[in-house]
Amino acid sequence: MNNSEIQLTNICKPTIFMDVAPTFLTDETMDERKQKVLDNMKLEGFDALVLYADKEHGGNFEYLTGFIPRFEEGLLILDVNGDCTLILGNENLKMAKVARIENQLIHSPLFSLPNQPMDNEARLEDIFETINLSKKSKIGVVGWKMFTTNESDNDTYFDLPYFIIQALLTSKDEQAVLKNAAHLFIRGDKGARTTNNSNEIAHYEYGANLSSSCILNAMDAVEIGVTEAVLGNELTAEGQTNTVVTIAATGQRFEYGNVYPTHKQVKLGDPLSLTTAFKGGLSSRTGFVIENETQLPVNQHDYLERVAKPYYQAVVTWLETIKIGMAGKELYQAIETVFPKAEYHWHLNPGHLVSDEEWMSSPIYAESEERLKSGMILQIDIIPSVTGYTGVSAEECVALADTNLQKEIKENYPELWQRITIRKNYIKEVLNIDLSEDIIPLSNTVGYLRPFYLAKDQAFRRV
Repeated sequence: MNNSEIQLTNICKPTIFMDVAPTFLTDETMDERKQKVLDNMKLEGFDALVLYADKEHGGNFEYLTGFIPRFEEGLLILDVNGDCTLILGNENLKMAKVARIENQLIHSPLFSLPNQPMDNEARLEDIFETINLSKKSKIGVVGWKMFTTNESDNDTYFDLPYFIIQALLTSKDEQAVLKNAAHLFIRGDKGARTTNNSNEIAHYEYGANLSSSCILNAMDAVEIGVTEAVLGNELTAEGQTNTVVTIAATGQRFEYGNVYPTHKQVKLGDPLSLTTAFKGGLSSRTGFVIENETQLPVNQHDYLERVAKPYYQAVVTWLETIKIGMAGKELYQAIETVFPKAEYHWHLNPGHLVSDEEWMSSPIYAESEERLKSGMILQIDIIPSVTGYTGVSAEECVALADTNLQKEIKENYPELWQRITIRKNYIKEVLNIDLSEDIIPLSNTVGYLRPFYLAKDQAFRRV
């Protein structure tokens, strides 16, 4: 494929779906999640896991409990026999009784906000001894990072607050081992969270549908004089919490260190970045606020040929190449071949796993032997950085699903399957992308890229 096979032309916009209700995780799914984690613990000889959560780092905790401790912190202690203890602060005690996992509750105001009442205060070491955690031989600590693709390299690096690690080290038996165990949840070749059943796919599609609908609405709202704040409003939906900082940035970014939308007005010729994300999906676009190629900056007159079209070729390659069973390094190399890192200076993973957080982990890296599996939700995430040129972006989320999983979705969630079918047909018939049969698009705007925001009826497609 070369630039001549990518055409900027008039095409219809993709369909967006309004008023799609969220799908709740079933009790059967929650039981399955717990069993997957327990099985992983047994395989590696862990006697107990200590899972940490706060508002930004609650995915592994939420995977089992169904909630995060919002503005507080919290711990979940999971014994290999299945017993669960929740250690929560003042304002999350009520959550224990609605948790999706049977639990024993212990109140610890150490996890509460500053200057709140410290009733029932007890040393964390004493709490660990009370629940017999101190008697365990191998304890896994789960924050949100593995720190490496090989957990044995840095398995004593912990991303929990010091007071928790100190209490664990002080209270444990002298011969007991404390290890980072985040890989049991998020590592591509073994993590419990890396694959999803049909119920989970439906659950996360809600956010992917929202984000992609928002991004299309925001692109349609771009006009000369509109403010970043107005565009930012288009990137919110249904009161849902964003999983990334919303981006509506025109012209020069990060003035005064600011990362949020402001009242700055969009000007003709501005570069403009838009990004939003909810649980299950992110959508992102970057381009110019112009109508046609003649309005490009003089020093970027070849922007389409130099940056935008090669990037779109990489996106097309990604969508056509990915398949269940391939090693992560194979997909990495496919992108390297058509979009060389040395020339386009992307330096992150060209794709990663998505879940309750925008970036969970990635099985796609240079030497990865991790196999792509049915049930994985992946974000296309290739970020070029060519000196002197504005960037380009069309990040979206898809899932991999084998015949059985596709059949289950079709039978259990027919309305979802109808949306997936409409999205696949658009990608294949309008964008002319030979979409991998293993892909089910969760976003409405997969493969849809307008490099010029004011040309609202134009987008790239493969010839």
